[in-house]
Amino acid sequence: MLSERRLEVLRAIVQDYVGTEEPVGSKALTERHNLGVSPATVRNDMAALEEEGFIAQPHTSAGRIPTDKGYRLFVDKLAAVKPLSTPERRAIQNFLDGAVDLDDVVARTVRLLAQLTRQVAIVQYPSLTRSTVRHVELLSLSPARLMLVLITDTGRVEQRMIDCPAPFGETSLADLRARLNSRVAGKRFADVPRLVQDLAESFEAEDRGTVAAVLATLLETLAEEHEERMMIGGTANLTRFGHDFPLTIRPVLEALEEQVVLLKLLGEANDSGMTVRIGHENAHEGLTSTSVVTVGYGSGGEAVAKLGVVGPTRMDYPGTMGAVRAVARYVGQILAES
Repeated sequence: MLSERRLEVLRAIVQDYVGTEEPVGSKALTERHNLGVSPATVRNDMAALEEEGFIAQPHTSAGRIPTDKGYRLFVDKLAAVKPLSTPERRAIQNFLDGAVDLDDVVARTVRLLAQLTRQVAIVQYPSLTRSTVRHVELLSLSPARLMLVLITDTGRVEQRMIDCPAPFGETSLADLRARLNSRVAGKRFADVPRLVQDLAESFEAEDRGTVAAVLATLLETLAEEHEERMMIGGTANLTRFGHDFPLTIRPVLEALEEQVVLLKLLGEANDSGMTVRIGHENAHEGLTSTSVVTVGYGSGGEAVAKLGVVGPTRMDYPGTMGAVRAVARYVGQILAES
């Protein structure tokens, strides 16, 4: 275990390197930080930190920079999440409150996260597998053609056309709509198949074929939506950090184009806590020079999806973590109120 003083020296190195982009020397540390010890002691502490792999010396400089291991210790032990200022919180609320639907919420969230953190922002759409049914609407387009509209508790809307095996009157349609919603409204998607399995049998024989077609379409809609959708924004921000990527920025951009990679980056959405993966903790080879900060968002304390940012390992971790957490909280509130 590192002594408290050496932890303080590491904290100071991380803060200075993130702020100045320059390797940090012992003289600069003692001048900028009230460490309460001599430059010689700081040099000894830096030598010990380097020996244990928390900092390293770039070949051209006398100063030191944090390693992935150093950033990891900083995040785990030293970085208090930086709260947003009142004007920042108000700006987030005002910007997100203007959203008109779920697509707009996600688009605004991506833009906002990218602006606040100056990193690449990724926002996952709420997963239908973790959603509940708010309402099922059935509309008659012609005597033998219906539209099914599925509305979720997160504001997601799915539409499907249904060709009926026989004409289906408005009275029967109203009856089906009422009975269907009485069974599934407010229920989790996973429970819907069980709740509607005997519904068709309760209708007159001539209507059962259409009811069965409606139920089959509803269940197909639930099953189809296991694939995850997400939105990404702010990739241009990475160009500001060109010197933070050892060779080229290209592997990072290529990795960010792959949906499977992004899903793995975000991780399991039911894990609502904040996750920070640093450098080589990211399994994808193209992302070993980046850090990824993610958190779950949702209503009622349950995460329905994840959002987060990707940036260089030389990141303002306290500020980034604070922004990601605050935005997730506001998105959750919007979903709860929508």
